[in-house]
Amino acid sequence: MTDGAVSGWPLPDREFPFELRVCRWTEASWPPGGELPENRVAMVARQLGVRNRRWDTLVLECDREQLGARAVFGERALDSDLLHVVRNAPADWAWYRDALPDPGYPWQYVREAVHTAADRDLVERRKRGNRIELRRRWRYPEWVERVVAIENKPDLDASAARALGDQLERDVALGLADEVWVATRATADRDTDGRGVEPALLERLPVEAGILAVREGGGPAGLDVEPVWYPRSLAVDAPGTQILERPDGGAHDQSAARFEYADAEWKAGKRREIAERAYERGWRGYMGQVRTDCRHFRLADAEAPLPACAAKGRCVTARECSGSCPQFEPEPPVWRANGWPIDGGPGNGAKRLLERQRERFRR
Repeated sequence: MTDGAVSGWPLPDREFPFELRVCRWTEASWPPGGELPENRVAMVARQLGVRNRRWDTLVLECDREQLGARAVFGERALDSDLLHVVRNAPADWAWYRDALPDPGYPWQYVREAVHTAADRDLVERRKRGNRIELRRRWRYPEWVERVVAIENKPDLDASAARALGDQLERDVALGLADEVWVATRATADRDTDGRGVEPALLERLPVEAGILAVREGGGPAGLDVEPVWYPRSLAVDAPGTQILERPDGGAHDQSAARFEYADAEWKAGKRREIAERAYERGWRGYMGQVRTDCRHFRLADAEAPLPACAAKGRCVTARECSGSCPQFEPEPPVWRANGWPIDGGPGNGAKRLLERQRERFRR
């Protein structure tokens, strides 16, 4: 992907803006080469996963009605402790230790979670004698139908394909996501071989992973995206395998791989936790990584909101847009005093725009 432009801003040829553009394209055009059923909607987030694995882009295919029901629990994510309370809270008043399943860890932490849930108005709470009782306010919906993981690799050379192939093999073995994809810059001539990625690179990736060839074009975020290999659906309802360590593969390496099994219940819980974090963060939540309070900060486009710099005259990465940038200048105080009550300057306006767009796709 060479220097294209979104609303006239030259794009850096790096992974961060590539990732944001893929997120925007995914939000507008998912699924590749098809359409979602009318009762489903796609929600997109970035940089989410589990302790040993984080995906660049995450797509949640949600039941439209159940997604609306999730909204009554607020915009903040529910962690594993809160999910344990909210999902199992009884319809009628009951002592929390009678109402909730054994969590497998000390009950004192469950009691703390009950208080936290009540403070956030997620459940009702009362004290009868020395006992804490709870009652549900709403039934927690199963709002996620499918979880799709996308790895963004704009420069997928042979060495990157080898490393990525190992990661994807672990994803396939675990089966936490329903599908895994790789989005990469188109390297081959589509008119010559009908595909957008060099065949030698495809051979290094597991056949279960899908491949998206990305080109500059007229689609969302200025991209044309073509699926050149469709993924296989993974067994998310079955136990998976977590590969912990593999032998180096040298001539004298006779060590065995280390792995452990992940049961279906653990996987289902992790999928809910990931979905909750995605619901809170979305993919536009990168504003904490850039200096919106700089007078040179801009958004490249309202529909493809990449961070841009008027001083540099181009879109920038999160690393470039920092307080250590030589061009960094705080917004003048008068900018932050426009309107009454104080609305803030352009930087706060950019934050509000991104938050409004993120809220739109929660519904």
